[in-house]
Amino acid sequence: MTTPAYKRVLLKLSGEALMGDDAYGINRATIERMVADVAEISKLGVELAIVIGGGNIFRGVAPGAQGMDRATADYMGMLATVMNSLALADAMRQAGLTARVMSAIGIEQVVEPYVRPKALQYLEEGKIVVFAAGTGNPFFTTDTAAALRGSEIGAQIVLKATKVDGVYTADPKKDPAATRYQSISFDEAIAKHLQVMDATAFALCRDQKLPIKVFSIVKPGALKSVVMGADEGTLVHV
Repeated sequence: MTTPAYKRVLLKLSGEALMGDDAYGINRATIERMVADVAEISKLGVELAIVIGGGNIFRGVAPGAQGMDRATADYMGMLATVMNSLALADAMRQAGLTARVMSAIGIEQVVEPYVRPKALQYLEEGKIVVFAAGTGNPFFTTDTAAALRGSEIGAQIVLKATKVDGVYTADPKKDPAATRYQSISFDEAIAKHLQVMDATAFALCRDQKLPIKVFSIVKPGALKSVVMGADEGTLVHV
């Protein structure tokens, strides 16, 4: 099979994924490996948008934010995602890819603001769009931003990159008998209390009939397998 299964996808990366084996921050080798994966699917002609978290730098619910006003902590988290987005876009530029960072909060000197028609234009031109600063609102996670932007740009699927290769019946680290779901419905995932995404993001994807594919970003070639429609990770569907 040589043609990708999807024309336009939204990739959700966690900030923690950028740390590699480091305690915090951005691991250069890790970000370069991710960019190589992204380059592979970009060459297939897949239109790609990315939402990235900020947990490797700062997150509103982290111990470092204790005693802080939640909204203030969340805004700091949004700025962390802008830093990650810039690092990712720069690594893509060095790999010969054209990326555009669009921020949900206005910092025009650094990145351009998020404007939906402009984002759609970039995607159609074959550029990779990185959505920074989450939804631009406190109390919403970058998972919700992924569901929101995915819906707005008409993505066919949200690809949630994690450290595990899908959704399991139980925590595979604690329960050796846990098995991976090949596919599962939204309702079933809710009934079984499976933590696919946070509740707001999950509900939005379900309402918009936007499927989610949970896969491992650590596994080499997994992103390409997912885009080609192979049995990789877990598909959460209506």
